[in-house]
Amino acid sequence: MRRNFTSFYSWMLLIALAISVNCALATPVKPLRDTISYSLIKRKPRKSPLNLSLSVPPVKPNTTSNAHVVLLSDKLLSNVEVFPNPITDQINLKYVVSRNSNVTIKMVDVLGNDVLTLFSQRVEPGEQVLNRQISNKLNRGFYFIRVIAGTESVIKRISLL
Repeated sequence: MRRNFTSFYSWMLLIALAISVNCALATPVKPLRDTISYSLIKRKPRKSPLNLSLSVPPVKPNTTSNAHVVLLSDKLLSNVEVFPNPITDQINLKYVVSRNSNVTIKMVDVLGNDVLTLFSQRVEPGEQVLNRQISNKLNRGFYFIRVIAGTESVIKRISLL
């Protein structure tokens, strides 16, 4: 008997709550202009890491248009690729530098010791490609290639067979 009594009242309470919420949401409430004050918070615009510039020529019917997207980035060094991986006798490295800078490329062992300096020069902006023969004195195993341009560095893991 007690179980039926509590379940009956709990269902009645739930139905009453649903009806009151429905009524509250159904009737529009006009805000009083005198008592409510609205404040606008002016936020500073966020500084995004990429400045995107998009230039698209006008589109005409039955013509092909080329969209040129220019990505201006604060990053000095980007798109670092090491291939082939695993390496047998030659290492190929491709990277993009956004402005003139000194670039140093080193091969580092697992403990962080410098094993070999592959490149250390000032380079022009743009895509750079480096092809070097790896000496036979290096043991097989895992190494890291550290590309340093200015104050930025990128580290890639390679396997030497």
